Amino acid sequence: MATIPGKHHEDLVEAAGMPVGSGVTKPDYDPRLTNDDLAPLKEQRWGSYNIFAFWMSDVHSVGGYVTAGSLFALGLSSWQVLVSLVVGITIVYFFCNLVAKPSQVTGVPYPVINRVAFGVLGANVPAIIRGAIAVAWYGIQTYLASAALDVVILKLWPSLMPYADVDQYGFLGLPLLGWCTYALLWVLQAAVFWTGMETIRRFIDFCGPAVYVVMFVLAGYLISQAGWSAIDLNLGEVTVTGTDAIPVMLGAIALVVSYFSGPMLNFGDFSRYGKSFTAVKTGNFLGLPVNFLMFSILTVVTASLTVPVFGELLTDPVATVARIDSTFAIVLGALTFTIATIGINIVANFISPAFDFSNVSPQKISWRAGGMIAAVGSVLLTPWNLYNNPEVIHYTLETLGAFIGPLFGVLIADYYLIRKQKVDVDALFTMSPNGPYYYKNGYNPPAIIATAAGAIIAVIPVLGKMTDVAQYSWFIGCGLGFVVYLSLARRTAAVSGPPVKIKF
Repeated sequence: MATIPGKHHEDLVEAAGMPVGSGVTKPDYDPRLTNDDLAPLKEQRWGSYNIFAFWMSDVHSVGGYVTAGSLFALGLSSWQVLVSLVVGITIVYFFCNLVAKPSQVTGVPYPVINRVAFGVLGANVPAIIRGAIAVAWYGIQTYLASAALDVVILKLWPSLMPYADVDQYGFLGLPLLGWCTYALLWVLQAAVFWTGMETIRRFIDFCGPAVYVVMFVLAGYLISQAGWSAIDLNLGEVTVTGTDAIPVMLGAIALVVSYFSGPMLNFGDFSRYGKSFTAVKTGNFLGLPVNFLMFSILTVVTASLTVPVFGELLTDPVATVARIDSTFAIVLGALTFTIATIGINIVANFISPAFDFSNVSPQKISWRAGGMIAAVGSVLLTPWNLYNNPEVIHYTLETLGAFIGPLFGVLIADYYLIRKQKVDVDALFTMSPNGPYYYKNGYNPPAIIATAAGAIIAVIPVLGKMTDVAQYSWFIGCGLGFVVYLSLARRTAAVSGPPVKIKF
């Protein structure tokens, strides 16, 4: 089997955790569209546990803890929050199964499967958008990890406290200590990237379970101090009752979907390794509804106990750990959350741009280059200003959702309703004008138009701070992208056959 020559093809395959040659390339595959990593896999060996571990790494972070905790502080009763969580994560589970199948069946990553809908060159549009979003999240997660590290440093060296004050030693909204820890973790993550996927895998294997251990120990400590009766699933006063709770619950559901919208969109980057679609679905079920619900309950139990133990509500696990009167406990807990947050950064915000940016220029951009593009861009965005209060959290998620939603809608409409789940895999790698996915100079106008229309309309209420509407930006963008693309695609090409029922 011939391979497409490329300077970085070994790096790219390594990034996917597969040995060199796992991508099945053919002599007629165009080098402008191909390397051994983007090509269809020769073997698909991931089982349900591997998918479950991926989601565990994605959920178990400081960002996940803060997001889950914020839902319990919306003024709803605990059962209303739990219902919102279950509905929201079930929607995520359903959509993840939808986006997983085309990549699992074809063995190609997210940016490549997009060539079917967007065209062999047009697929760079969703790739760049998703890569840019990964850059933003890379910075946010690095900042959250650095904040956890700050806690450790200040506990060990209290004299450094002035350097943690942005008013005394601050620049662009971050204190000197924050800059130092951010830079340290920035370099550490780059070093982990550079050592290869085996190190990354070992890192991730540790992260998810380690956070559970720390959180259970933390909850046990707080229970020992306050007693079982102090547990209260209502974080704060219940201020919304009756029918007034419905829009708040819908907003909470939307927030859950928006939080997972990034990894949900490019989940094909990982589902392509699944040995069967059944294995992927099982891993999704364990990692999403089961794991996220358990993590959320553990989060609120821990947060609620901070009131009787520390005299105030703490929804940040690192801040909670910092209040324990034990240097060893603080260092262990904060370092664990630091490492876990680095783990999710690697999973969601390194592998994703590695595929996305590689798709733009397969023969020039390696997975390491893709990761470093994300890393450099993350600093320029000053992410600490994006994620420093609950209002900005919601604003950030809503903005990202507005751009991610249409991409999801177009992909699902094309694969399930236009293509009826049939893809010519070899045609994904040809620049021939006669190829089925070449369209108009390599771009499919309906997909581009649908994406632009969905994103522009969805982001208007976000920028206009129309809170009641903006929280549904992902759903608005997804729905518009889906409908507009379906309408334009069916108008430009005859679609024969009866409606297709999507099977899972």
